[in-house]
Amino acid sequence: MKNIFAIICALIISLPVSANDEKIVESKISNVTIYAQGAQIFRSSSYSIGKGITKVVIEGISPRIDPKSLQVKATGNVILLDSKYSLYYPKPEEINVSNIPASVLKKMRLLEDSIETMGYTIQGVRNEIDVLQTSKSILANNGAIRGQGKVNDSIGLLKDALNFYMVKMTEINSKLLTFNRELADKRKELSGMEQRLTDLRNFSSNNGQPAVNRGPRPRITITLSAENYAKGNLDVSYLVSQAGWVPMYDLRSEIENGSINLNYKAQVYQNTGVDWEDVRLSISTNNPYQNKTKPTLHPWYVDYYNANYGRVNGAYENKSDLKKKAESLGYGQPQMTAQDSYTYDSAPMNEVAVAQYSNQFVEVIDHTISAEFKIDLPYSIKSNNEQHMVLVKNVDLDADYKYYTVPKYDQSAYLVAQLTKLDELQLVPAKANIFFDGSYIGETYLDPSSMDDTLQLSLGKDPNIIVKRTLLEHECKEKVVGTKTDRTYAYSIEVKNLKSKSIDLVIQDQIPITQNADIEINAIDLDKGELNKKTGIVEWKFSIKPGGKKEIEFKYGVKHDKDKNVVL
Repeated sequence: MKNIFAIICALIISLPVSANDEKIVESKISNVTIYAQGAQIFRSSSYSIGKGITKVVIEGISPRIDPKSLQVKATGNVILLDSKYSLYYPKPEEINVSNIPASVLKKMRLLEDSIETMGYTIQGVRNEIDVLQTSKSILANNGAIRGQGKVNDSIGLLKDALNFYMVKMTEINSKLLTFNRELADKRKELSGMEQRLTDLRNFSSNNGQPAVNRGPRPRITITLSAENYAKGNLDVSYLVSQAGWVPMYDLRSEIENGSINLNYKAQVYQNTGVDWEDVRLSISTNNPYQNKTKPTLHPWYVDYYNANYGRVNGAYENKSDLKKKAESLGYGQPQMTAQDSYTYDSAPMNEVAVAQYSNQFVEVIDHTISAEFKIDLPYSIKSNNEQHMVLVKNVDLDADYKYYTVPKYDQSAYLVAQLTKLDELQLVPAKANIFFDGSYIGETYLDPSSMDDTLQLSLGKDPNIIVKRTLLEHECKEKVVGTKTDRTYAYSIEVKNLKSKSIDLVIQDQIPITQNADIEINAIDLDKGELNKKTGIVEWKFSIKPGGKKEIEFKYGVKHDKDKNVVL
């Protein structure tokens, strides 16, 4: 017997100390990486634990955490056994009735009686609504109204049935509207009573102090194992929703210095349930909620269909069956093509190309498929969805200024700034405000995913450049040769430079193009203009001195069957 007792004592002594201990530690948000959608929160904390297994608890975190994204690192002589997110529900404190003033206790009992009575009232209104809904359903599904039965044989009976339907349905809908409004009011009144009762209970249980939030508390529980007393630091990170940033640009141009200043800003917002106080921000172009799986191509089946039926492998099936078959084979949702056939396709995957850039307060980290701008300034952003402007970077860009005119549509000259090497700036699609010589002139849209190597930034019209396009009627001719009609068109474009300095000008016009082999288009004389044969656009590039002018003429011909009309 003594041996058994000794063995039990030895087993008890050998068990880990503090196996079920929980220790709440304070933590602070040190850094936040804000994505296009969502944000990565980095928290830091310190701990000190004794021998055995200890659960270290971090509270005050966002309730909008993604538990799958939780990561924990621990320093010190410990083993990290587990980490998890959970909601902790504090045990409700019992109310000591003897400590509650009589006046407060009376209010609480009156509210409890009123809440009970209101519950019966709401149930009565619900019963009325159920009866009306049933009556409405019976009326709507009546055979006379649905065109079933002998009522169709008599116009008079049909008219009486319709009149009865309109009167009764109007009456039912009116009553339903009244009862639904009453139900909403009663529910709102009941909610107010319950809140007042909760406030009284909290006020009483806290001895007259402000009520304490006793709702569920989001927490992270980290299980550590130590052979002896240990201390160290905990670094925790996790992804939260309801946060993000919106890009915005300011483009300031001054033609005198030949450059454009790009101000890259981020409008940051968050409604995560936790304020960010004096934290270091990083702005990332990544979107963690975006699909990261490479799409897979499946066989693309195309076949004819007839009305509500589609033919697959020689057998006719209705649209619903065809859709189910396609989904079961993994072909996605069927889409209708212009040729009235079903096709199955996949969505494209977007990637972001990045480079490297840095300035005084911003460091760019290259992540291959995204860019991250590390802001070396502390920010405080409250959880209220308000937008806060964060400067990402400010850079001067070399610009080449030219004038463009398209006199066929607008006999004006537009000043255009040409920007190059924008792919090195990690821009994302966004609106841009344009300022020229200190004045706001409008906004544009920067889309790096579709722009060429050079961005054409239009800065508006210049009234000191006069453009005139004229049809040269004496050069326009039309003649019939055999079975063909041959037309000739000629135009003149004149440009005057009234400015005090030389300008570089690009004139754009066009000649028609066709895909009909029976129609011939001939560029007779383009006055040294460059023709794009695919688009028919003609460009002339030259410089004009102060007070000078330039005139060009171009001519083209159109030949077609004389018995057919060609709209030009």
